[in-house]
Amino acid sequence: MRAVGFTEFGGPEVMRILELPEPHAGRGQVRIKVAAADVNPSDGVYRSGYVKKLSPGAFPDSDAYVVGWDAAGVIDEVGDDVRSELTVGTEALALVLPQLTRGAQAEYLVAPAESVVRAPRGVTPTAASTLLMNGVTARQALELLEVPPGATVAVIGAAGAVGGFAVQLAKAAGLTVIADASERDRDLVAALGADHLVPRGDGFIDAVLGLRPDGVDGLIDTARFTAAVAAAVREGGVVATLRPVTDAADRGVRLRAVDVSKDLGDTGALDQLRDQAESGVLTLRVAATFAPEEAAQAHALMEAGGVRGRPVFVF
Repeated sequence: MRAVGFTEFGGPEVMRILELPEPHAGRGQVRIKVAAADVNPSDGVYRSGYVKKLSPGAFPDSDAYVVGWDAAGVIDEVGDDVRSELTVGTEALALVLPQLTRGAQAEYLVAPAESVVRAPRGVTPTAASTLLMNGVTARQALELLEVPPGATVAVIGAAGAVGGFAVQLAKAAGLTVIADASERDRDLVAALGADHLVPRGDGFIDAVLGLRPDGVDGLIDTARFTAAVAAAVREGGVVATLRPVTDAADRGVRLRAVDVSKDLGDTGALDQLRDQAESGVLTLRVAATFAPEEAAQAHALMEAGGVRGRPVFVF
């Protein structure tokens, strides 16, 4: 099979097409013939070698790496002891951990059945492929805040894929949302449901405090990754970040980092995200599509920043 991957760590230029043996479904697994797989920032982190350097045992030695957390396609093999709704011919989504299995950016993906759900109806595979990784990230970030309905939360990076989902999930949970937006993104972020728009960048904290002088109840940071943003959060509140933050917050504000790997097998959560995409609670956004042979261009686009939605490989 063809897969998108690399044989050496480095920049986008190391991405290439790999020819690998076809995998097959075993007990408790299904195989998906992949139609589309999205590109996420963590793919570049793996490709750079940072993850292997940080946790050598978590990323196996190999002469070929395939990254990618999630994909959309059609189930074409089913192993024993698999849920009855996962049958051959079912349009499905899968969420996998790239350093433990071959990643999702390949023509065939074998995944544990608990990490596979039916695809949302009425949505193209290209759009559907952008749901699970980004949706689980936003959902977990919101859960880390531990705020009740009626609370106020702020979102940094609200125009991005995860930030946009965070705004929409927060609104669905009955929260008031303060979101950052550049001038070009104001209409987009407002359409996602944010109650208040504030400037991106250096004026963010002052603008949030202008709306909530004691600080918001919680903050989801999808872009800045610094404890400095805790100044916009009330005493004892929580900042949820997509990457661990090494500096410390004060006033009892807690810093919590998302770990998507903890929720890979939460079928109920994946089903709920699918239902929310199907009903329109979540808006799926494709930034651009690429052939697998254009992997270097897709990674370069992601690393350039400012992407609204996700690049997607179409197989």
